[in-house]
Amino acid sequence: MDFGIDRLLASPQLLGELKGRRVALLAHPASVTRDLTHSLDALVEAGIDVTAAFGPQHGLRGDKQDNMVESPDFDDPVHRVPIFSLYGEVRRPTGQSMGTFDVVLIDLQDVGCRIYTFITTLLYMLEAAARHGKEVWVLDRPNPAGRPVEGMALRPGWESFVGAGPMPMRHGMTLGELGHWFVDHYRLDVAYRVVAMEGWQPDAAPGFGWPDDRIWINPSPNAANVNMARAYAGTVMLEGTTLSEGRGTTRPLELFGAPDIDARSVIAAMRSLAPQWLAGCSLRDCWFEPTFHKHVGQLCAGVHIHAEGPHYDHTAFRPWRLQALAFKAIRGAAPDYPLWRDFPYEYELGKLAIDVINGGPGLREWVDDPRATPNDLDAATDPDEAAWRALRQPFLLY
Repeated sequence: MDFGIDRLLASPQLLGELKGRRVALLAHPASVTRDLTHSLDALVEAGIDVTAAFGPQHGLRGDKQDNMVESPDFDDPVHRVPIFSLYGEVRRPTGQSMGTFDVVLIDLQDVGCRIYTFITTLLYMLEAAARHGKEVWVLDRPNPAGRPVEGMALRPGWESFVGAGPMPMRHGMTLGELGHWFVDHYRLDVAYRVVAMEGWQPDAAPGFGWPDDRIWINPSPNAANVNMARAYAGTVMLEGTTLSEGRGTTRPLELFGAPDIDARSVIAAMRSLAPQWLAGCSLRDCWFEPTFHKHVGQLCAGVHIHAEGPHYDHTAFRPWRLQALAFKAIRGAAPDYPLWRDFPYEYELGKLAIDVINGGPGLREWVDDPRATPNDLDAATDPDEAAWRALRQPFLLY
């Protein structure tokens, strides 16, 4: 199959529309062509007048390993164009940077989760383009988590850099499709188009979103493989807890643990509470010692989520509920366990990180309520998921 960047480079008509115009690129390390040429290099080679580039969180080069670490602006040493950071001194493009181009190409590999900040960066670029009269093209890429929808919708007033709009945690759309939804939802007067993929089959085995003829490249340093992308809608919630999400290990955001939990007991409690929420994957107890971030240098008992190989059932796997269930199991075994981490998460002050991540307090309140059952969480969440499936339908391109 062909991604948007491949279709653009193979189309004399599309390339012709860019000739004579100043072009910017918003990209990261996974912005590559079929032959693994970075999109910036490929566009210059194709004769496009690239006058600037932008980098999202972790930078154009993906060099910022840890979370919430800012990237500076710099000049590209090869092509001699300015590289503007959208995760440094600013999150939104400035008037100065918007003056460097006529049309911006957005070529970002997403992982299909509301909290992954690339979709908020897309929204901010669309809003800036509307104000400055610029054109936006998304060179579309697959959603590696596929079409499934899961999680509570973000509540009004909880918008943030990890909450671009009232969607569930797992939205089941591509970046190009989300752009169409953003334009409609926020009534943006902007020239927007999608260079669509060709041959993407989000419901087809074995990838169920990620094509087996394309190499996976980390879009951010801790997005190491498709298993991570599948699990991320659940494991990202660990960032709002005292549990390690595996940063500082070779399998970040695929596992969780801490020095003071009993991983086997946690798995057993999860199976007792809601075995139906564990379908579609396999859980394995393990040990790990983070080299940085939470619990650095300490031996942690952990649980590894395997949503891959023969253990994976695409339609049954529900990572958000699975991770919520792990929190519930830990809370049930130790009601006073200091589970929630209190710190300024993505510059949001006065709110617990777990609530910022979930776009409201509903998940945390369910975990902390000893009377709340799995059926209660389903009852609160199912309507949001059904509403989003209906709302997104007109914007699906594949």
